[in-house]
Amino acid sequence: MLELRQALEQRFAECKLQLHPQKTKVVYCKDANRSGQHPERSFDFLGYTFRPREAVNRRGERFTAFLPAVSKKAAKKMRCRVRRWRLHRRNDLELADIAKQVGPVLTGWVRYYGRFYPSKLQEELRTIDVYIVRWATRKYKRFQGHKMVTWDWLRSVKRRDPGLFAHWSLGPTD
Repeated sequence: MLELRQALEQRFAECKLQLHPQKTKVVYCKDANRSGQHPERSFDFLGYTFRPREAVNRRGERFTAFLPAVSKKAAKKMRCRVRRWRLHRRNDLELADIAKQVGPVLTGWVRYYGRFYPSKLQEELRTIDVYIVRWATRKYKRFQGHKMVTWDWLRSVKRRDPGLFAHWSLGPTD
């Protein structure tokens, strides 16, 4: 592994570039065919974390593959942006208006991060559903103090109109 790093440093130096000492590391891409134990088995790149994950082949058999999914850092940025929208405070809007307002951003996230391991992105974007439930309990009196009833209502909206929010297309409803 040291030879690889030295060769890269030499090649970069020829191009008048240098490797970042903290960011550069050699990672072991562990999967079903490579079962060795090494300290570094994951890395982040372009908003994805590449690491060993469970996958399913065409015959339905489970195995380990080295796959990308949305990184923790990117997911945190998404959650912070959703929090800044303050959806739960927008009682003046209908659900369709909220969907129209956040639609372009959600669609971008789903198209970029949902390409690989969409179930991980669906987990992270569940925050939006939490804010929608909070919005509904503030907007409609019948939901106040009835959180489970509100979640049932949201599930029925998802079944009725699965294309309303882009992240609902990532997988089955709750």
